[in-house]
Parts: sequence; C-alpha cells; structure tokens
Amino acid sequence: MKLNDPTTIKKFKTWFWGALAFGFLFVVTIFILIGLEFFGPLPTFRELENPKSNVASEVISEDNIVLGNIYKEYRSFVDYNEISPNVINALIATEDVRFHNHSGIDFKGLGRVMFKTVLFAQRSAGGGSTITQQLAKNLFPRDISSKQNVFVRTTKLVITKFKEWITAVKLERNYTKEEIAAMYLNVVEFGSNSFGIKAAAKTFFDTTPDSLTIDQAALLVGVVNAPTRYSPVRNPENARHRRNVVLGQMLKYGYISQEQFDSISKLPIVLKYQAQSHNQGTATYFREMLRLFMTASKPNPKRYWSQQLYREDSLLWETNPLYGWCNKNTKPDGTPYNVYTDGLKIYTTVNSRMQRYAEEALAEHLKNDLQPALDKEIKARGGKIFYDITPEQADHIIYLAMRQTQRYRGLVASGASRDSIMDNFNEKIPMRVFSWKGERDTLMSPLDSIRYYKQFLRSSFMAMDPHNGHVKAYVGGPDFKHFKYDMVQQGKRQVGSTIKPFLYTLAMQEGYSPCTKVPNVTQTFVVGDTIWAPKNSGSTKYDGQMVTLKWGLSNSVNNISAWIMKQFAPSAVVEMIHQLGIKSYIEPVPSIILGTFEFSLYEMVGAYGTYVNKGVQVEPIFVTRIEDKNGNVLATFNTKKNEAISEQTAYLMINLLESVVNQGTGVRLRLKYRLPGKIGGKTGTTQHHSDGWFMGVTPNLVAGVWTGAEDRSVHFQNLALGQGANMALPIFGLFMQKVYADTSLGISPNDDWQKPLLPSNVSINCEDESSYEINEIEIY
Repeated sequence: MKLNDPTTIKKFKTWFWGALAFGFLFVVTIFILIGLEFFGPLPTFRELENPKSNVASEVISEDNIVLGNIYKEYRSFVDYNEISPNVINALIATEDVRFHNHSGIDFKGLGRVMFKTVLFAQRSAGGGSTITQQLAKNLFPRDISSKQNVFVRTTKLVITKFKEWITAVKLERNYTKEEIAAMYLNVVEFGSNSFGIKAAAKTFFDTTPDSLTIDQAALLVGVVNAPTRYSPVRNPENARHRRNVVLGQMLKYGYISQEQFDSISKLPIVLKYQAQSHNQGTATYFREMLRLFMTASKPNPKRYWSQQLYREDSLLWETNPLYGWCNKNTKPDGTPYNVYTDGLKIYTTVNSRMQRYAEEALAEHLKNDLQPALDKEIKARGGKIFYDITPEQADHIIYLAMRQTQRYRGLVASGASRDSIMDNFNEKIPMRVFSWKGERDTLMSPLDSIRYYKQFLRSSFMAMDPHNGHVKAYVGGPDFKHFKYDMVQQGKRQVGSTIKPFLYTLAMQEGYSPCTKVPNVTQTFVVGDTIWAPKNSGSTKYDGQMVTLKWGLSNSVNNISAWIMKQFAPSAVVEMIHQLGIKSYIEPVPSIILGTFEFSLYEMVGAYGTYVNKGVQVEPIFVTRIEDKNGNVLATFNTKKNEAISEQTAYLMINLLESVVNQGTGVRLRLKYRLPGKIGGKTGTTQHHSDGWFMGVTPNLVAGVWTGAEDRSVHFQNLALGQGANMALPIFGLFMQKVYADTSLGISPNDDWQKPLLPSNVSINCEDESSYEINEIEIY
C-alpha cells in the first residue's frame, strides 16, 4: 500500500476524523449523562455552598484561648487571611502553578500529563489535577473499592474523574480563588491525626497558620502528597527531601530568591511536635465533662442502677439547657447537632491562666508532698497498700477492680475460664505506667498494675466566681490519661467537717451570732432504740467550758456542732443544705454533723459561694454561649440564682469562716503560705482520714479541694498527715499564691467583703477571741 495513494490518504482521514469525532461525541455523551446524574448524584448547589467535612468543636476559655478540641477528626477551619502567604505560595508552586489562570481544569497541565507522563513515562512531569479538582476529590470522596474487578474499577475511576471536573468548575463559579485555596488547606490530611492547616500547624510546630515560616510551610505542603511517607516524625529524611523539592518549586516560580533557597534548604527540620489527643493539653477533665454533658441522652430509668442518680439526671435534663444540648437542639436540616463534626465554638467560663495555676498547684502538692509521704508509710508497713482491712478484704477490692477492666470483659466474652483469666492477669507484659517523674516503660502483670495504681492519691479542684457562678478552673484528677474518673462532678465522697458551716448557717439564720456562747460538752441523741453521742477525737483546755460558736467552727469541734443540731430538727438542717444548692440525697438524721453523706465538689463550691454572694445561691455554670463554625450564635446560657439566706446571715458565716483561717484549722494559709487579705475557709476530714477537704472563700473567688485515694481503705495512718489541712488546704494555698501574683486576673488581697448593716445586738468580735490558741488539728 502506497502512503501517497489518494485512496489510502482518504481512508486514513476518514478513520482519523471518525475516531476523533467518536471520541468527542463519547466524551460529550459521558458529560451529559453525568450531568443528568445517570452515574449517580452530583453535589447539589446547597452541598457546594455548605460542603460537609468533620470539623472539630473548639472549647474556648473566657480569655479567648482554645483549651482543646472535641473531634472525630482533629480539624479546625481558618479563613484565607489567617493563613501565611508562605503556605499559599508553597501550595501554588507545588500543586497548581496556573491556579489563578484556570477555571477549575488546567488543560495545559492535562496535555503535559498526556504527552510526558503517559506517552514518555516521565514521572517528574507530575499530575494534571488542579487545586480545585483536589478540593472536589477531598470534599466528595471517590466510591471505588479495591474488591471490584479491574474493568469496573477503571470505568468508575474515569467517570469519577469527570465528575470531579464538573464539580471543580462548579466550585470555581461559586467561590473565589482565595476561598478555594483556604477550603483546600482546611480539608486535606497532614498525618498524625491532623486534618487542615490549623491542626497541622499546632501539631507539628505548636503555632498558628498565620505564623508559619517558609521552611515550615514547605514542609507541610510537601507532607500532603503522602502523609506517612513524608512524615517529619516517622520519616524525617524523606520529609526533608520533600521539603526541599517544594522549596525548589518556590524558587522556580519566583516565590523565593536563590539566597533564600540556599540557606533554607540546608536547615534541619525542627519540630515542636505534640500529637493531639483528648488525654493531653489544658483542662482535660473539663473538656471530657463538657463532652459528656452536652451529648447526654434523655435519662432512661432502665439504664440506672440508682434511683437517686436517675432523679438527679432527670432534674438536670429538665432544668439545665446545656445538659444534653446536642440531643435537645437540631440543625436547619432537622438533624441533631454533632459536637464531634459540626465545628461548634463552645465559649466557656474557664480562665486559661487560673486553670493552669490550678493544675500546677494540684500536681505540685501531690508530687512533692503527699504521694512521697504515703509511699513512705506503705513501704514501712511492708508494702501493704490498704490499711485497717483484712488481707481477704484487700484481695476482694483488687478482684472487683479486675472485673471492671476491658481485658477481663474481653476474656470473659471469649469464653475463657476463671483459671485462665487469672493466669492472663498474672503474666508480666510490657506496659507504660504513670509516675510523678513521667511515664515509664516497665514489665508488669495486669494484676500488679491494678495494685500499683491503687496506691496513688487523687485530688480535684474547682474555683468559681461567686457572684455570677462562672467556673474559673476545673481539675478532676491528677492525670486524665491514667486516672479518667472526674472527682469534681462525677465523683462524690463523704464531706466530713466541711458540712458544719451549713449547721452554723441555720443557727445564724435563727438569731444566734458568732459570739454566742454554748457548752463544750458531749451531746446525746436518741436514735431509735439507741443513744448516740458524737465525740471529739482530741481534747482541748476548753472541754467542759462555755465557748463561742466562732471557736467551735474554727476548731471543728463536734461537741458544738452536736449542740446546734439539738436546737433544730435534722430535717431543718437538711432543708437548709438543699437551699444552699446541694442536690444530693441526705437522710435527716443527727449524724449529719459528721459529714458522712457524699456530695460532689461541684455542689460544695456552689453552696459555699452563697456566703460570698450575700446569701444568693448561684448555680455554677461553665458555658456562656455556643456558636456554629461560621460564628452564628446558637445558644446563650445564663446563671440561675436563688435567694437562699439573708444577707446578714451570709455575712455572719463569712466572719465564722474567716476565723477558721485566722485562728483555727485553716491557719496554715497564714503561717505557711503567707496569704494576705480577706480569706475564709473550712477544713474537712472523714473517718480514718480517707478524705481530706478544704473549702476556701475570698471576696471574688470561691474554691474547693478534695484529696483521697480511689479506695477509702488507702489512707494515711495518722491525723496529722491525713487531715484536710494537710491533704487539701495546701492546694488552695498554692493556687491562691499564683492567682495573687498574676495581677491581670483582677483578684487582689485588697478585695473586701460586702458588709451589710447588722442588728445592734449581733456581735462578731468576741471578747475572748484573742485568748484562743491557734489550732490547725481538726477535732472531728
């Protein structure tokens, strides 16, 4: 066949133009069918306007610091003007140099791919996808399974690619180039569970997107290509090489100079890496409490083992709009809000600096003082963790703890026998455990790890503005990763002598005064068929004498509390306690004076705030408003107030609480911690020194501390170490030292109580007050 034969040329032209026409018609037909959604739905206009992606909710402090995030994927959105130009330049130079010149599809880039990458196998030629196409792929992921055969997979890939072209064009019509670049950087994955540029900047460099330097921007843009292969944590050499490739592209297209390239490309990778986790960061217990609180479901009695707990949660559901907020409120499309994916901005009452001071104070006291002292005692008694119980009882405690573990449940579910389960729990395995010197790797059996954690003392702290109920600091335990249980709101413990001010409140309300003298003698109560007489564990030179109520509370003397109880029915005391804000169940019996009932620290701080707030009980709140990811206000929250006692009664109680600090069981605040100014408080110690409490009040801040072990049989042997003045008070002291030192907080030793006009017959400066000895040992 001759090539110059007219017939041959005509046939060639016919076939060539026929094939070209067929290809064109085929592509047009495919596009029409895609447009008609023959191959499945395309993103709607509404979806393009509001593209779905899992955006983390931010927990924000009152001083506008992000305390942490609640998320399924750690992603937060930022606007274009919040992103460093270095990032934008690196992105365009590397991924789409003609970004500002195309309308979603770069046909010149496609041509390069066709002729260089496909025909000549030049990998360096790169891909043809624009930033807009990559955004379309990230916003509306491909539905292609590796289990499908090659033909089906290839066909679906081609159709999906065409869909992305159409979506990219639509995106270009609906958004500006700046918005598209920002959207892309907000959705892409950077590895280490970081999605979006804001999360990546925080994770790898502990900074914000607007502060990223050229080398940091180049590194992050390079990571997007393959987050694992180019991970600066796992594969630093690969990451450095990829960073320099990005820098080379920036040099090629004029975003950096030769001098900048030469100097920056030689720099080592310097990270401030912190993998984001719910276990780390500031206010971990608070964030978890908030998550559980907002996602709570309507209480179902079948899910509760205690009717009292069911009643408490039902009351919360009905009266507290934040409790179960996500399930009580719906989005415009009718679906409930999702705290993990909707990018909510939760503005809290917590002050980031007070929160840090509280966490530091709690850790400092437990690490440096309490835990070493308890460890020394345990070592002295031959390693026995539990005190005052039999070995059989101790083994039972460990066994019950073992049954609560995920390991135990898994073994039971697999059908393992009791003997094999015990063998499993006694087998030593590598594990990482908590210590006050940092996590340590060790070889330990699961059963020994249970015993190991039982010996640690826990503590909790909460501080509140008494005037508006805003919770300023919230620490549920010593370390959220290893001690998950929240002892501020979730846990309840016996409150000991911190309940005594509630009795004195009733007395003050009914006409007694701080200087009223009463007999310091044993009081007896008829309880059923028995006679009960609460006694003091210690004695003073004032036994059998007439003493003031102020002295009785200052030294936490049971005789005086019992005398007050005899003047009023137990039911009247219970009513007063509930009036002050305690919602936990209290049985109306005389033993109330010993504080054997269990309250939460959250309740106690709220109740003590009533004294500072001139008798008005304010329910603690921790969220002021919730916004959606676009800044639209979805809900606001206000303080609930209740006039519990008179202003005069509240002031008299302030006077009594001051005496505890000035001359009683709380005097350590003055002597050791040198705290000046107006401070009141009350120590509390329970039986066997299992729980130590301190409640502190100042004119503009009220705080409470609980300290104890997970099990009440783990405790100090003597009162000197086990009392509230030693277990809990020092945390308050350390916290207040830090707060007073930070003058920007507006909490000053110069603050004063708001003093009301008192009746002429009420005396608060007792004549013999100065003759009382200073006593920081509780006569509980």
